[in-house]
Amino acid sequence: MEFVPPGQTDNGNFYCEVLRRLRENVSHKWPEIWKNRDWLLHHDNAPAHTLLVVREFLTKNNPTTIPHPAYSPQLAPCYFYVFPKMKLQFKGQCFVSSEEI
Repeated sequence: MEFVPPGQTDNGNFYCEVLRRLRENVSHKWPEIWKNRDWLLHHDNAPAHTLLVVREFLTKNNPTTIPHPAYSPQLAPCYFYVFPKMKLQFKGQCFVSSEEI
């Protein structure tokens, strides 16, 4: 999992760099999966992930992608129950960093 560094915007160029590192990691850590093209990219439809620079990167590198249906609560219904309860625990608190949380 990657986090966007503080002050960094998740734009098309940033996302392309994340995809480059993902490709490198898959090819180095799982060479048999890379060679057989047995890995899938669950590609969502966030605005920064649908920009032309990202579409060009995906076209050039041709990963097998699984599209992300828009507004689909069936993908992870547990999130709809977990996050509101977690938010109640943190209500009124301010955190300086991810580690502090």
